[in-house]
Amino acid sequence: MVYIRAKNVKSDQYLYLVKSVWDSKKSTSKQEIVKYLGKASEVAKDDIPIEYRDNPKILSVLASYNPKDVKKREESTKKSKEHLYKKLTEGNIEDCVKIYQEYTKIFNPADFFDKILKQVMYDIGEDWANNKISIGTEHVASNVAQTLVKIIMDSVSGLANKKKILICVPVGEEHHLGCDVLETYLSIKGFKVYNMGTSIPTESIINFIENNRPDIVFISITLPDNILAGQRLVRKISDECKIPILVGGYAMQSEKIPKFDAKIISEVNLEELPKIIRSAGSLKN
Repeated sequence: MVYIRAKNVKSDQYLYLVKSVWDSKKSTSKQEIVKYLGKASEVAKDDIPIEYRDNPKILSVLASYNPKDVKKREESTKKSKEHLYKKLTEGNIEDCVKIYQEYTKIFNPADFFDKILKQVMYDIGEDWANNKISIGTEHVASNVAQTLVKIIMDSVSGLANKKKILICVPVGEEHHLGCDVLETYLSIKGFKVYNMGTSIPTESIINFIENNRPDIVFISITLPDNILAGQRLVRKISDECKIPILVGGYAMQSEKIPKFDAKIISEVNLEELPKIIRSAGSLKN
């Protein structure tokens, strides 16, 4: 059985999707968190994992928290996604910035990255793979999206945080939009972020870690073809640096997640990352 559970924190409510599982050792059922959904007034249908998204009981509970806000958010999200898709594929960076600014007047930046930009870039990738748009259009959209993230990053003025985060990719991984999005959001939250981008040899990553001593390394993997290289990078960092490692990215969202000697970040909202980072950082040797 899967259902929504609310947790009160001060004056706000936060929702979790949980399921009941049988504990054979204790001969009783227990709850397991399927996914953290977010602040009750901001959670929408799209936040529910697709396999549970049309469950009438879940949708009924979701709507009961604040039906007007839920409907408003869903309509705003849908409209923003449609507009952003159009403007990205047209190469119109000015209107993309306006879409971001208008959306974040109502919702927070994490929602824009999680529910708008990430989803639109996935749709663009799928449309290119299915020959609905040309590779030229896909490249234009990707480049404009990267420029958008940088513009947002330049507007960030968060307070300094003691924790330092290194973001990198394995050799062969050329997709860095996820790294840019992560850099921007964590910077907004006040973390000191080193974003190494792509095409960085493993030894250079090791040297950077030794010289700059970040608290955590986040490895982003977009293409499944780069998983083996990611596993090698994790082993190399673990052997030489002894530092907490998080691994995430589109390749980690498949049904069968590969094994890593690191914490895997799969279906996670950006809002959850600061807590995960703090937890991982406490394990640092």
